[in-house]
Amino acid sequence: MHQLRCIFCKFGITFATNHIMKKTVLFIAVVLMVSVAATAQMANEINWMTLEEALAAQKKKPKKIMMDVYTNWCGPCKMLDKNTFHNQDVVSYVNKHFYAVKFNAEGNSEVTYKGESYANPNYKEELKNRRNSVHQLSRKLGVRAYPTIVYFDEKGDVIQPISGYMKPQQIELYLKLFQTDDYKNIKTQQEFNDYYKSFKAEFQE
Repeated sequence: MHQLRCIFCKFGITFATNHIMKKTVLFIAVVLMVSVAATAQMANEINWMTLEEALAAQKKKPKKIMMDVYTNWCGPCKMLDKNTFHNQDVVSYVNKHFYAVKFNAEGNSEVTYKGESYANPNYKEELKNRRNSVHQLSRKLGVRAYPTIVYFDEKGDVIQPISGYMKPQQIELYLKLFQTDDYKNIKTQQEFNDYYKSFKAEFQE
């Protein structure tokens, strides 16, 4: 009888151990799945940073800057973020070739650019999701409509602000125009028109 009890004891210990092991394996599997999903999500996101962070990064590894200038109330800005900045081709190209900056054109941040400080002294917190006063940096960069994407060269100097909502293949033209320095060879509207006509889009819509 004692021997029989011991057998059942051993069986109980083995069963409990196996049960714990199965739970542990299941837990590890769930953690790995969540980790993979998070990694995939990150891979489908542009690596946004502040302008100061981008300018500092340029000093270590020179790349151009693409700045998305938006406002909280701007519908096309939200569409640009949802439809274009989450397109995998756009995400991959921007992350590889640019430092990406998001900047609220009517926000309350303080920004240092080229040794000068810029703020929004007339900002009103109660209007944060409606039309607010324009940030000083927005004016400095020549932003007159939203959304506007401002492109900077490897030294942090402004190349050009481009206004308006753009689909992936539309923004592809400008990303490649500025990233490859082809813009330096375009001096007239006709030369840009010719570039536009000959451009072959590769991004998927």
